[in-house]
Amino acid sequence: MTASLGNAARPFSPAALADLVPAGTRLLALGEPTHGAEEFLDLRNELFRHLVTEHGYRSIALESDCLAALTVDAYVGGADGELDAVLREGLGHGFGAYAGNRELIRWMREFNASAGAGERIRCYGADGPLEYTGAAAPGPALLRLHDFLADRLPAELLPGREELLLLCGPDERWTEPAAAHDPSRSVGRTEDAVRLRLLADELSLLLAAHRPQFHDDEDALWRAELDARTATGLLRYHAATAGNGPDRLNSLMRQRGLMIADNLEAILHREARRGPTLAFAHNRHLQREASRIRLGDHRLRWWSAGSLLESRLGAGYAFLATTFGHRAPDDHPAPDTLEGLLATLPYPRAVLDPEQLASAVRELGGAKARVPADHTYFGLDPAALGQVDGVVFVRDIARQQGLFGGGAA
Repeated sequence: MTASLGNAARPFSPAALADLVPAGTRLLALGEPTHGAEEFLDLRNELFRHLVTEHGYRSIALESDCLAALTVDAYVGGADGELDAVLREGLGHGFGAYAGNRELIRWMREFNASAGAGERIRCYGADGPLEYTGAAAPGPALLRLHDFLADRLPAELLPGREELLLLCGPDERWTEPAAAHDPSRSVGRTEDAVRLRLLADELSLLLAAHRPQFHDDEDALWRAELDARTATGLLRYHAATAGNGPDRLNSLMRQRGLMIADNLEAILHREARRGPTLAFAHNRHLQREASRIRLGDHRLRWWSAGSLLESRLGAGYAFLATTFGHRAPDDHPAPDTLEGLLATLPYPRAVLDPEQLASAVRELGGAKARVPADHTYFGLDPAALGQVDGVVFVRDIARQQGLFGGGAA
């Protein structure tokens, strides 16, 4: 370890990490380099507790189904329920199985039990209702949106509910797993789907145009706007799934990035009077630069949710990136990579100032980006240090589980 690298690093503590967050941050994005590593969930939990108690944060948004997360938020707010069922039903991608997520939800419920009326903390899902095998059906969200408007607007302004039901059909036609790899199995560009997108747009327009008259029930309005975003986002996603051009996979990534960015921006709007929000997701979703992933023969590139939010929020957006060194049992970073350099630090967890870290890397003659051996790991590119507000390095990852147990070179 060189003196310049040592000057850039401090032992991890929530306060040390929070010190790197720029003043005026409205959305603090904490990335993780891979899913399923409990160490990063523990780190997130420590930071969030500190932000809540010391910096006035009152919400967290997770990389999980925005609709299913309503169950989680109700539970942390004191609603009846069994924690196991809430985790299983309220967190997508199998994330409810992780001990760190269980601890987060348990702590939030405990905090809220003694919090004042205006101090309650909320839990959101930032992702669309998307899984690795495909996307949810748009019907349930679209029908709820229709019902909200039908209770408040003249019937002649709305399309008929019966037409919506007929066009939606059974959910199974939308959730066909084979459509993820075979566009011909998707219904996303059928005549029914095209008509449904038009009607969803009309309903969303009605909601936006009459928004002032719905202010007397803010919670119901929030749910209606969430349903509008979700239904239109899912219809776009299914249309992209049905595409058969060379840009199909990029289009799917773009649609997901837009859904995450739109959800996070809406959360910020709702939380504006209560305090900033912490977002937690994969580094590739939250980074400021364009995202790149290699899937087999495909090299994907799209503007990440973080880059979209940076363009919308400017100085209100801050990004903290995380990376790690050793993953059990025998995966060590090459010494000429950024992670190999950071592995020389004496701390099991370190917080680094990115500007000082970039200077140290230059003094040492540069460092390579770590090349992943699988598509689930993305650390920190040394060339992107100017795009982050803080770096966290975890030396050892010992508790990775689920679908994300692959190695990194």
